[in-house]
Amino acid sequence: MYYYIIIYTTKERDVSMTNVSHQPCPYVSCGSSDAFNYEDQMKVGHCKSCDKGYPSKNQMFSWAKDKYPTKGRDDMSVLEYTRPKKEAHSQGNYVPLRGITSNTMQDYNVLTYSDRQEYVYPSGGIKVRRLDEKAFYAKDGFKGDELFGMNMFPAGCSKFVTITEGELDALSVSQMMKSQYTNPVVSLPSATPSKKLWENCNEWLNSFERIILSVDTDDAGNALADRMARLFPNKIYRIQHGEFKDANDFLVAGKASDFKNLWWKPTKHTPENILNTADEFLKLYTDTPEHTYYPTGITALDDKIMGLMQGHFTVFKAPTGIGKTELMRYMEYSMLKQGIPIAAWHLEETKLRSLLGLVSYHVGDNLTRRDLIEDKEADGVVREAIVDLTKDENFYQFYLGDGQGTDELIDQIRFFSQACDCKFVFFEPIQDVVVGSSEENKESMLADLSIRLSKLAAELNVGIVTIAHTNEYGDPKYCKMIGQRASVIIDLHRDKEADTIEERNTTYLKVEKNRPCSEEGQAGKLRFSTETFMLRELH
Repeated sequence: MYYYIIIYTTKERDVSMTNVSHQPCPYVSCGSSDAFNYEDQMKVGHCKSCDKGYPSKNQMFSWAKDKYPTKGRDDMSVLEYTRPKKEAHSQGNYVPLRGITSNTMQDYNVLTYSDRQEYVYPSGGIKVRRLDEKAFYAKDGFKGDELFGMNMFPAGCSKFVTITEGELDALSVSQMMKSQYTNPVVSLPSATPSKKLWENCNEWLNSFERIILSVDTDDAGNALADRMARLFPNKIYRIQHGEFKDANDFLVAGKASDFKNLWWKPTKHTPENILNTADEFLKLYTDTPEHTYYPTGITALDDKIMGLMQGHFTVFKAPTGIGKTELMRYMEYSMLKQGIPIAAWHLEETKLRSLLGLVSYHVGDNLTRRDLIEDKEADGVVREAIVDLTKDENFYQFYLGDGQGTDELIDQIRFFSQACDCKFVFFEPIQDVVVGSSEENKESMLADLSIRLSKLAAELNVGIVTIAHTNEYGDPKYCKMIGQRASVIIDLHRDKEADTIEERNTTYLKVEKNRPCSEEGQAGKLRFSTETFMLRELH
């Protein structure tokens, strides 16, 4: 619920001028009895209620001709309007509104005028609600740093105090509970109260054992409840409104008894990121999806880590030229064969090369270039393989454009998980996401990205798999945090100086970190074929 406050200002004038304030407005349509200010030397006025100046358009009203004379304006047209006689209603009365009775209005001293309703706060400031539209403005020094109705109830006069987001809701709760002077009911001046309000009301609120919130179940209401739970630990309880938006909706619908029942059994509120009650822990146990393991296709590695796991951030690390991209593709193809939806992005190769790499695994032949496809007359084979690989729409290939970086990557992963039901997102290398950044900025940017990726994996229950280049010490290049935030780290090693080509093309895997399963150590080896351009596991 949002409130709009209109602040009126006046220009600086000669201090000798006399300003006659709190006068009846000359405009019949306004009807205010105390919002018009008139300067007797300038012979002009302004109404704070209707925001109109007087006189206007060379016109003045007959009834106000003598009371508010103009200054040497003989050309002024006098309109024969007779100001209506003030009725009790226009002078302010306790008028029923939206199911709230005049007695309740009187209890809280809420006066209704022809065009507005006035809520008087403890220090005398008034928040005015226009009746012709949902708009509010301030009057008589209203600051919004205290609770409406707070002055009616001594500190500690009851075990419970009820707080609403709006004055009408406070009146509604008080009326439905019929407890104006036993269980205090007050209202916030807005859905986003100031720090000053909490400072002013802290002692008074802490005098009660329980603070019951009757607030909207929207983002603003949830944020309010979270903030109050931190300010008043172990005291905040919340009424669950169900099908109704607020307390006044219950009253208007004739559901006062339903509201009473809810009031007597509110839910203890803790901030959204804190679990405390048995119900919250049971919900956690019941609703949390399983962190499912899926085979990588590398038997020895799966024996160690049980496969790639949803909800975790997995990093394969190696120096350049070890075959990291091919290893990533090997696992991608293994997932697709299992019918698992995945998304993939290889920053160091073209989109077509990434696609043809998967095609090669699918057909068992090196078809990674157009010239090879032409030489082998395999165009039809490639087309058929592409259709077969993508017919279930489980494979999503993506890329980021120039100028896009960590934020866009996070957004992409969230999209693939929530909109496409992808179980895993593969991208590599992680350092290239921040390419173009200065050396001094890369560490902090990669650290931030690693933290966000690990949290995102857990939040979405999606497996995030990447490759990290290493430095001369074997640590992730530019940023050690990459490894620190990963759940699983697999190191890749290949002896590029070995005597035989077979050994030079053999990659060894070693599990260096395995938070989910604890097992570490050597995890098999893969050999790359220069003929097929594919990896195969060596047993």
